[in-house]
Amino acid sequence: MVKIAFENPYFIAVDKPSEWLSVPSRMGAADSRNTLGTILQKQLGQQIYPIHRLDFEVSGLMLFALTPDSHRDSQKWFEDKSIQKIYHALTENPQDQHLHPHQEFLWQSKILRGKKRAYEHELGKEALTKAKFIGSDKHLLWHLEPLTGRSHQLRFELYKRGFPILGDALYGAQTVFSSGIALRAVKLIFPIEFQKKWSLPDKIEVTSLHD
Repeated sequence: MVKIAFENPYFIAVDKPSEWLSVPSRMGAADSRNTLGTILQKQLGQQIYPIHRLDFEVSGLMLFALTPDSHRDSQKWFEDKSIQKIYHALTENPQDQHLHPHQEFLWQSKILRGKKRAYEHELGKEALTKAKFIGSDKHLLWHLEPLTGRSHQLRFELYKRGFPILGDALYGAQTVFSSGIALRAVKLIFPIEFQKKWSLPDKIEVTSLHD
């Protein structure tokens, strides 16, 4: 059963488990992995329309449209970066890094996506990320807002700066996480014009990694 965070006649927001596909892969029915879009469509008993995706390893908030009109409109929101997307990440805690709680950063890179992972290259596309270090215990907790939508952007940026996400062996992590990687989409924030047109709240949230 997929956990629903918000639903109205036009949209449904759900909590994607880690290690689920967002939408069917190119293998189709031959791919045995759970697929959020397929399972949710069966659960609702109606057609749904994917708007954006999360990596297979990542958990958290995903928005689907329920009508062709809302789908057509909302696709532009993500293309134009009109919606704020907030993520939380737990990372390894290197001893040579000195951070202060609530310290903020604006990270910039030029990223190309290879066959498996992203890497930095002078011909890459610009990636911008707002990051805030929230605090630490055994691991470090980060509040992240991607201002661009590059593939693996947050995973690469944290790795680049010496903070691999727990469980993310592809980007250098030595620490295993319980399921997938410790990166979670926790909040979507909507502009007032979208709220009025489509009866949306100002924001939709799911629990964080540390809740």
